[in-house]
Amino acid sequence: MSPPGPVLRVQGLAKRFGQTGVFEGVDLELPRGRFIALLGESGVGKSTLLNCLAGLDEPTAGRVELLGQDLAGLDEAARARLRRAHLGFVFQAFHVLPHLSVADNVALPLLLLGRDDPARVQEVLAEVGLLAVAQRLPEQLSGGQLQRVAIARALVHRPALLLADEPSGNLDPDTAERVLQALAAQVRRHGAACVMVTHSQAAAAHADAVYQLTPQGLRSVR
Repeated sequence: MSPPGPVLRVQGLAKRFGQTGVFEGVDLELPRGRFIALLGESGVGKSTLLNCLAGLDEPTAGRVELLGQDLAGLDEAARARLRRAHLGFVFQAFHVLPHLSVADNVALPLLLLGRDDPARVQEVLAEVGLLAVAQRLPEQLSGGQLQRVAIARALVHRPALLLADEPSGNLDPDTAERVLQALAAQVRRHGAACVMVTHSQAAAAHADAVYQLTPQGLRSVR
């Protein structure tokens, strides 16, 4: 059972590369069931911010807590265990394994947790419209289908926090609507929280709140 309190708490987060500032003063608190979208100009650091929230990148300053645990206080092995159990990440680059079928790629988070749940794999594949291609290899899929594999894999273990980097960027409008509805349903049905980076106003419309990331922090848009 997850501890009480927000899924994600961010205080004073900043990131610099050498003398170049990317962003600073990012404050954010996400309770269960909250779905937010982040907009921002190219190069403002939206993907970098997601990596900091996931503990994949070290912020220059500030604090990130996932389910009450300060990521800075954990070693890399402990961070990996926390991510494995409680985080789903939709990467822009998909990161599917070419030698595994669609179903086996989606099942990976469950297998890493020692869970064998073919029914859940089938359920999430149906949610994103991939059930008919479950046994195909990634090389047999379109870019949009690969995007949906990445989304299904992020959803399959019902994580407490979803981080999605342009999840509808490679999809046609009808498919984008379908997978965004699946993301929103995951958040609301299972009490997850979601941070979605997007350039799409249509995608952002699915979120409960929209923020603009600037070098000075987050600004509420709606």
